[in-house]
This record gives sequence, C-alpha cells and structure tokens, in this order.
Amino acid sequence: MSQQSAEKGFRPPQQARSRASLRKVLAAAEHVLADGGFEEFTLAAVAGQAGMSVGAIYRRFDGKEQLLYAVKDQLLGQLETSVAEALRTSAPGLREIVGAFTEALARTFASHDRIFPELLDGQRADGRERGLEALAAIQHAFVEAAHPCAGEIHRPDGAAAVRMTARTIIGSCVHRAATGRFWSDGLSWSTWAAETTEMALAYLASAEGA
Repeated sequence: MSQQSAEKGFRPPQQARSRASLRKVLAAAEHVLADGGFEEFTLAAVAGQAGMSVGAIYRRFDGKEQLLYAVKDQLLGQLETSVAEALRTSAPGLREIVGAFTEALARTFASHDRIFPELLDGQRADGRERGLEALAAIQHAFVEAAHPCAGEIHRPDGAAAVRMTARTIIGSCVHRAATGRFWSDGLSWSTWAAETTEMALAYLASAEGA
C-alpha cells in the first residue's frame, strides 16, 4: 500500500495471517468489481466472495470507498513495479527501452482488463490523485531509462520528445482501457504494445518537419 493509502485511514496488517487475509479481501473486491461493476460493489458482496463476515472487512476498512481506493492503489502499485522492473532489466537501446515500457503497461492492463474501466469511471478526487501520482512515476522511469539512448533520437529537443513519447503511450493505454467496452480497436494488448512501440520509434527517429 502507498503512503496515501495509509493516510486514508486504512489499518495495515502487522502479521502474516492478517496480510494473507488482506490479499484475500482485495482479490475478492477485484472479482466483484469485474463481475458486477461499480454499482454492485458493496462490502456485503465482497465479504461473500471472500468467505468472511462484513465485520471482518470493517476491521480493516472504514467503508466501501476506502476498499475501492485500496484496490486501485494495489493495481497502480503493480503498474509502477512492473514498469520499473521491465525498464531495469531491459537490454540497452531505444527500441528495447520503448518496447519494454509499452509491454509492461500492456501486461498490467491486460491482467486487470475488466476492472480498470470501473476504477476509472468510479474514482473520486483522492483516487484521481493516486492515479496521477502513478502515471508521473512511470513517466519519470521511462525518461530516466531512455536518457542513455539520446544519440538515437533525432528530434531537435530529444528530452522533450522523450517526455512526449511517454505521455502519448500512457495516454493511449489509459484511453484504451477506459473505452474498450464501447470502442474496441480489435487488437490484443500485446499487439497494441507492438504497434505503439513502432509509432513511438518512428516519431523519435524522425527529424522535425520530415
């Protein structure tokens, strides 16, 4: 859980059994959200899916909104970790860095494809803040990873072009997750990553006005 999550009144577990119980609750919450959407997301539904009492969930969370925030916080944490690890272990080179970035995004969103739209639709101000924090973190990770590849970038302002690339890839990913139910592009997430990588590389390798 992030620092923000702790500040929302969440009572973090101290023992291994409690941590396992929390993982069970969050998995159940994700299942309910995926199956029934935000409208059917209740503590009673989550408790039933987890096989525990509503009171047991209240001992950890103050209510439905805090549990929803915890689900989103966990997934955004997974996104940050996945991107950071992919960039850290990527082979050197601009193609490899851009590919690792888009593929890490695609893997995370594909793994939770059914709930990201609900989280994006149902977020409150604090949820948006946590989302923006995560997007800023992965953009920074991409910019840092691409820095050694400056010689492969032909745009007049290479640093600005890298930031633009990161924002465009992230924006495309979030938009795809939010609208996929209503405006499908017919692609798998892996194909989306491959196509997006090629577009990003073409932009970075082109001189302005070419």
